[in-house]
Amino acid sequence: MLADPQRLQALGTGQDLAQASPSDNTKPPAEGRRLGGGAIASLSGVGLLLIFMLQNAERVRFDFLFWTFTWPLWLLTMASALLGAVVWLGLGVMRRHRRRKERRQARRD
Repeated sequence: MLADPQRLQALGTGQDLAQASPSDNTKPPAEGRRLGGGAIASLSGVGLLLIFMLQNAERVRFDFLFWTFTWPLWLLTMASALLGAVVWLGLGVMRRHRRRKERRQARRD
């Protein structure tokens, strides 16, 4: 391993290595990190969904247009939740894209 000259100079003068190399991207330890509100809400929602799915295991008949399904209610619930999550994420991506285009247009003007 080769040492860069800035680190060698810091060692020779007794400086701390963290002070000598400003390009180091050191992060504080993860001990002080906490969950945000969105993460707590998401975990709570997943927990409630799992409880609901475990309590509703009976089979149900589902009619959609000309298709008829007989699925366990937990599977129907999971499919609905996944479809809702995909739509939610898609709307978020579209919103970010629209805002990015607006910012680019504002910079050009």
